[in-house]
Amino acid sequence: MTIYEQMVAAYSQQRGTSTPNVEQEVMQRIALAGLHRGGFFQHAAFYGGTCLRLFHNLPRFSEDMDFSLIEKRNDIHIEDFFPAVIEEFRLAGHDVSIVKKDKKKFGRVESAFLKENTEAYDISFQTKKTIKVKIELDTDPPLCFDTEQLLLQQPYSFMTRCFTLPDLYAGKMHALVYRGWQRRVKGRDWYDFEWYVRWNVPLDFSHLQERIREFNGEETSREDFMNRLREKLANTDIERVKDDVIGFVDNPHELDIWSNDYFLQLADRITFK
Repeated sequence: MTIYEQMVAAYSQQRGTSTPNVEQEVMQRIALAGLHRGGFFQHAAFYGGTCLRLFHNLPRFSEDMDFSLIEKRNDIHIEDFFPAVIEEFRLAGHDVSIVKKDKKKFGRVESAFLKENTEAYDISFQTKKTIKVKIELDTDPPLCFDTEQLLLQQPYSFMTRCFTLPDLYAGKMHALVYRGWQRRVKGRDWYDFEWYVRWNVPLDFSHLQERIREFNGEETSREDFMNRLREKLANTDIERVKDDVIGFVDNPHELDIWSNDYFLQLADRITFK
């Protein structure tokens, strides 16, 4: 049995299911191991929902892997570290292909927060169906964030540089409020927001301001942001929110309490760093 197959079997048993979500998660861990072995995390940090899932036990699956340089540079490119990623998958028992995504063909949903200089690729391999993980690196990132070194133990023990929880929270709140998806919503943003409030994570408003400034060209105060957040929470169709996230959560009954009023009460419990 290959390392990859051992990891899939272990996570399937742990989760009580064997789905493409499990295989994607194993791919994510192997990709992180390869990036670590290649020295990527000397220059970059992991953030987003997959970071929250793998390092903080967020009880929902997450598809994409988002990275940010820790300083603005134009000489660090994620493809430089792909030989180490490909070798890591080979050692785990799989040959993978890594293909650059054509951002001109991205749909509006996919490109909601994809800046022009973001590098985006798909790592994929063929089993019964194609298993694919999208990875992105922001080479001109909003700054004012902190990082920490966190441990994974499979496929071997290694450290990954990650955004701290308050800065992960800031990125999520920027996404929740500013995604320009019109009729479609991303319920996974709402799920993560609930998680941060439940665990009393303070929101780093300085990093949130920096993200809004760079992505949206706006200066905002804490009061203005909270007003905009409450408007979003009050007026979004909560059934659409549930429909988006339900296929990703371990326990769908967590969503039974969800309503617009419930999320407005969560907003009242936000604390700031």
